[in-house]
Amino acid sequence: MTASSTGSEPASLEGTVTVTEAGTGTYTQKITAGKHQLFADEPLPIGGDAGPTPYDLLLAGLGACTSMTVRLYANKKGWPLDQVEVSLRHKRIHAEDCAECETKKGWVSHIDRTITLVGDLDDSQRERLLAIAERCPVHQTLTSEVDIVTSLT
Repeated sequence: MTASSTGSEPASLEGTVTVTEAGTGTYTQKITAGKHQLFADEPLPIGGDAGPTPYDLLLAGLGACTSMTVRLYANKKGWPLDQVEVSLRHKRIHAEDCAECETKKGWVSHIDRTITLVGDLDDSQRERLLAIAERCPVHQTLTSEVDIVTSLT
């Protein structure tokens, strides 16, 4: 057994996520984010279904950030928000079917995000919280230009 599989490895640096093959399935990945660990995989029959898919994790990040952003704002305003639920779905659509997209040929990724706000909120507060959801940092990242630099060690 290697040191990395004993659970005694040091936690990743804050803000760094490390992904390694778990060795338990063809596509199963161990994800370490700080002191937290989880697994990702592909569904059956391609993978072993040992965890969420990469797109599930992407949607989870957007959903969590959306909920946290809405909660932060409602708390700051002292609004009676009892619960936030965010439901997301990803699919690929023809670019020509997306009126707001710059890309006009081929395929684009499309995410449906539905937000449920539970609490004694008036219509104005609900509309403001919906607008605030658009300002979640992960939403901002996904809807802006992203520069990814890949290096080999």
